[in-house]
Amino acid sequence: MDLSKHIWEGWTVGMFINDLEPVMDIIMNKQSWQAPFTSKEEVKRWCTDNQPGYKKYIPDVVKYFVKKYNIK
Repeated sequence: MDLSKHIWEGWTVGMFINDLEPVMDIIMNKQSWQAPFTSKEEVKRWCTDNQPGYKKYIPDVVKYFVKKYNIK
């Protein structure tokens, strides 16, 4: 996975991950009203909806979170 890969208007994979990770950590640590994600499809939908400005699927972002939280 290339975290420096440019995706959109200067944003890299790593920048999208850094932007989403604090909220994802809250959700996955059961500190949110939202239940933790249990599937890759749920992570994909949430990431796409919550990425700043760019509302398209970024496989490497989803792959990072699925691996980090061991989601099948």
